[in-house]
Amino acid sequence: MIFAHIEYLFLLILLIPYIVWYILKRKKTDATMQVSTTRMYMNAPKSWKVYLLHAPFLLRILTFVMIVLVLARPQTTDNWQNTEIEGIDIMMAVDVSTSMLAEDLKPNRLEAAKKVASEFINGRPNDNIGLTIFAGEAFTQCPLTVDHGVLLNLFNSIKGDIAQRGLIEDGTAVGMGLANAITRLKDSKAKSKVIILLTDGSNNRGDISPLTAAEIAKQFGIRVYTIGVGTNGTAPYPMPTYSGIQYVNVPVEIDEQTLTQIAGSTDGHYYRATSNSKLEEVYKEIDKLEKTKLNVKEFSKREEAFAIFGIIAFLSILLELLLRNTVLKKIP
Repeated sequence: MIFAHIEYLFLLILLIPYIVWYILKRKKTDATMQVSTTRMYMNAPKSWKVYLLHAPFLLRILTFVMIVLVLARPQTTDNWQNTEIEGIDIMMAVDVSTSMLAEDLKPNRLEAAKKVASEFINGRPNDNIGLTIFAGEAFTQCPLTVDHGVLLNLFNSIKGDIAQRGLIEDGTAVGMGLANAITRLKDSKAKSKVIILLTDGSNNRGDISPLTAAEIAKQFGIRVYTIGVGTNGTAPYPMPTYSGIQYVNVPVEIDEQTLTQIAGSTDGHYYRATSNSKLEEVYKEIDKLEKTKLNVKEFSKREEAFAIFGIIAFLSILLELLLRNTVLKKIP
């Protein structure tokens, strides 16, 4: 049994001061007929009315309890649920090289990728998701976790100037980023293992070629979705100078052939995101392709059950009135 308005049950606390008041009142009540001693009545048989002396008080408490239960709306429920989830482990490999500061996507490529990827993560509460970042080298920003709050905090802490500040070597090591993500997935027991690799350039750093890393992913049964982010032609890039930020148009050079081969060899897919809206569409498409399988059988039936409590409250009030006006009636 459940209660639709369980907060009404707090009204039962009011019974405590009422019971205390009743006890104190009984102690202060003077007898109707006073005698010097009651020793002569010690062995006298007790009337059945003595046992009913506190019945009105108990009936009043019972009535109050039943009324509170009616207000709380008790309901009976029958349900069963059989859920089977096929877990998916996902590593997101994101390019954080300085070229990701280009502003053909707003406010720039990296911030646009972070925003859309965060929405993707929020939409997949049942999956283990981790994050690898790479530029001229790669490292794991967050290992696989179901604590998506921690993941999002680490993801959002990535700044676009991470390479400019020397925290990571600049460049684009696609193969290293992919290999780093593979190391986090290779020992996974999940039925489906996925890497989403996002970059805006071509591989120019690292000791592992992207296609070699793709073959390793294939051996471990890891599917790779690749995303090339950036408009066609040229893109405005903020160039710091002594007189402030100056924008220059730099050519967009994405190695689409290699990204397509990586995805094709692992049964994944290559996408090109030339705008914020296109990037959102890409992640939505991946979300559909890698949807968590959730088979749920559920039956639920609720019925109001306050009637019995209302009847008990009515009968207890009626019985109290009968007792007070018949066998327990007081003579003034």
